Amino acid sequence: MTFPPKRLEALLSLGSLEVLPRTGWLLAGAPGGESVAGHVLGVAWLALTLAPEVEPPLDLGRCLAMAVLHDAPEAASGDLPAPAARHLPRGAKKAMEDALAEELVTPLGGLPEAFFKEYGSQQTREAVFVHICDKLQLGVHLLRLERAGGGDLGQFHGVLESLECADFAPCAELRSALLEELSDNRLAEHRGRSQ
Repeated sequence: MTFPPKRLEALLSLGSLEVLPRTGWLLAGAPGGESVAGHVLGVAWLALTLAPEVEPPLDLGRCLAMAVLHDAPEAASGDLPAPAARHLPRGAKKAMEDALAEELVTPLGGLPEAFFKEYGSQQTREAVFVHICDKLQLGVHLLRLERAGGGDLGQFHGVLESLECADFAPCAELRSALLEELSDNRLAEHRGRSQ
């Protein structure tokens, strides 16, 4: 059997996530920023560490698969930051991502395609959990940047402040810890210790 050419092309295209920047950090002037692949890996780490503590239990394999796949369309579209996405007609970004998934995820096989669709529908506890991990990863990266003196990144605090995650206790605990660490007093203490 010959390896499917469309699958090979999809794998080659997905490799661009390694170097594609998360645009929101760039627009905010955050030094170093983050790649889309770095973000995806961070979401997978959060899913790996938090999912086993959630009650009732989640299917960790499904969570990890969705974490790895959730931003796959960005290999073709790039990362569209929230300020730009707000100017698109309602549903346009999702429609674009679904169309790009046909080119980038569907060739990977039926299982990856099913996981991508599950994440997009947000109809399962696992999909909702991974979406929360996506937002929490922003918080982890934000804390890392702010501890390093990454500038005024206060615009990103609202993502954590408005995040609804009470149904997943470990996520709520991490959210609270991040918000506490991101408070001005805590950041000043940390910077003082590291100097």
